[in-house]
Amino acid sequence: MTGPAPALERTEVQRGALSVAGREVVQLLIRIPAGEGSGRHTHPGEEVGYVLAGSVEVRVEGDPPRVLQAGDGFVVPPRTPHEARAAGPGTAELLSTYLVATGEPISTPVG
Repeated sequence: MTGPAPALERTEVQRGALSVAGREVVQLLIRIPAGEGSGRHTHPGEEVGYVLAGSVEVRVEGDPPRVLQAGDGFVVPPRTPHEARAAGPGTAELLSTYLVATGEPISTPVG
């Protein structure tokens, strides 16, 4: 898989404090055009995702690749390199929820 797609869209849906001090929840709507990918990256906390539309190949380090369809969910452990690619034929849409330390970047590229 390649680096992040120029057309990849991330829209913040909501953000708020958690009941655990120093932690927050951030929810993003992610749109990945067919054939494009997110690039390898990590998050400082858990990612809990749900495929809203389309088909997505998800590769999480240590696990075999999986192709997820609309209606499928997934979990990525904290600081685990992973990437997603829209398998087509159309744009994939995901709703991802991140449980992270307040103030840390949501995503960090992995070289």
